[in-house]
Amino acid sequence: MTHSDIIARICAAAPVIPVLTIDRVEDAQPLARALVAGGLPALEITLRTDAALEAIAAIAEVEGAMPGVGTLLTALQVKNAKAAGATFGVSPGSTPALISATQEFDLPLLPGAATATEAMSLLEQGFIFQKFFPAEAAGGTSALGSLAGPLPMITFCPTGGITPQNAKTYLALPNTLCVGGSWIAPKALVAAGAWDEITQIARRVADLVR
Repeated sequence: MTHSDIIARICAAAPVIPVLTIDRVEDAQPLARALVAGGLPALEITLRTDAALEAIAAIAEVEGAMPGVGTLLTALQVKNAKAAGATFGVSPGSTPALISATQEFDLPLLPGAATATEAMSLLEQGFIFQKFFPAEAAGGTSALGSLAGPLPMITFCPTGGITPQNAKTYLALPNTLCVGGSWIAPKALVAAGAWDEITQIARRVADLVR
């Protein structure tokens, strides 16, 4: 299976990829189980906390979960994420060194683009699935939808400013396969261990965009 095939499977698994910032490793598995139970198996764990890599390793053991890692910037981050058990990586942009590292360490990448030039450059390198970031700041659905005409071979996962109110509009675009959102696991609910409530949010998100 190629990297593109893996990214396609991950993006098609659910309409929304939760973007998670995990402060405590002990929250990782119950959070992942709650989201998987709600129908959201692909999870992007950000590298914003000291617990991130251990959280990825813990989530990799959860049945049905597909842990990814967000905001990859360096080759070392790619190496560490792959070793921890990440199944895919996400970046707001791309560099030759980053792309080379994902190939070296066999980590499928969802690289970011905000313009037609960036999207075309990634397409030349074989990336038919890309992150559109920062979605709202880069022009929102109007900008993303306008790329579908000249670049119909590229499918996007918009992130950055995606909310329950606009997610369905993004998903209605012909060149959007899924969206990324950070609202699905509120920090207060995670801190309280309110896993059933998080599962309910995940289910509502899935229902919202059908």
